Amino acid sequence: MNLHEYQAKAVLREYGVATPRGVVVERAAACADAAAELGGDAWVAKAQIHAGGRGKAGGVRLCRGVDELTAAARALLGSRLVTYQNAPSGQPVNQVLIEETLPIARELYLSFSVDRAAERIGVVACAAGGMDIEAVARAQPDAILRAWVDPVTGLMDFQGRDLAFGLGLAGEPTTAFVRLVKTLYRVFLDRDLALLEINPLVLTGDGRLLPLDCKMSVDDNALYRQKTLAAAADLSQIDAKEAEAQAHQLNYIALSGNIGCMVNGAGLAMATMDLIQLSGGAPANFLDVGGGASAQTVAQAFKILLADGNVKAVLINIFGGIMRCDVIAQGVIDAVREVGVTLPVVVRLEGTNVELGRDMLAQSGLAITATDDLAEAARLAVAAAGGAS
Repeated sequence: MNLHEYQAKAVLREYGVATPRGVVVERAAACADAAAELGGDAWVAKAQIHAGGRGKAGGVRLCRGVDELTAAARALLGSRLVTYQNAPSGQPVNQVLIEETLPIARELYLSFSVDRAAERIGVVACAAGGMDIEAVARAQPDAILRAWVDPVTGLMDFQGRDLAFGLGLAGEPTTAFVRLVKTLYRVFLDRDLALLEINPLVLTGDGRLLPLDCKMSVDDNALYRQKTLAAAADLSQIDAKEAEAQAHQLNYIALSGNIGCMVNGAGLAMATMDLIQLSGGAPANFLDVGGGASAQTVAQAFKILLADGNVKAVLINIFGGIMRCDVIAQGVIDAVREVGVTLPVVVRLEGTNVELGRDMLAQSGLAITATDDLAEAARLAVAAAGGAS
């Protein structure tokens, strides 16, 4: 689950990390009060969406004077900002963060993430902040500094100093950087984060280190113990079908194809999507209903699939391991009847009681095509959706 920038910075402040002073507005008319509270005669208006690349897309604007600030907020609020990181339709801007301007001397990059290969939390730093870090890594791989944290000892002072020296810091900024990285490591652990990225981390002309931008992603599996952060979720930032799926504990990701996929198990779902693609079709989604899918789960999954107007056929691929195939077949039959599915439905079952499950589908009287071969199921679904694209 992603947090907005203003939410992430609020978390940092709880741990004593200084951030630029800012005010969040939801109406352009509130900009005058925000400007008066912050003081000065220039401010930065920053659209709040769950995507990077806002600056290049016009979502971060330097404004001089209250009129210019109000006009920028009015243009951003209620719009859909399209960046290189989000969908072609963009994401809605419901809040704008108004921040003070700072005397920036340098822009750095700093992030924490889980390095699965190293089985450690990895720290990445770079002297070229405020830029596309992936492009820097490709063009100048030696510019990327890395450290891995031993879970027993935690982040050590010498690791922070090594990173600071690699960034070219000296004197008091080095000490401040070591304090900052150790605090951010604690934030990462305490808040069950999957990503904590500060880009840029700025060194001001008066020697302060401040996170000019901050991105936080919380591990979805830990939201049950991060109730305050879970309550801050902004479901307007994700596809409406994905939000509905989350509410019913279904793993769903919307795609751009026309074949709705319903599968149990993430690996099997990926293989199913690959076979659809190899057969000349395009999956409309990733949908993992889980190993214990019930009739109610299947029915809800159908409703989410059918909410996508692009779907022309549905492919159900279920392996009956934990759940028997006859139970799954009955769930599919009940769901098709309950939801009133009129699209072609192709079902591939395998596992315990598979023959009984196939017989039930064949005798249901419904327009369900059953097969025991996954490759054939993919070809049938592509044909039912109108053929190869």
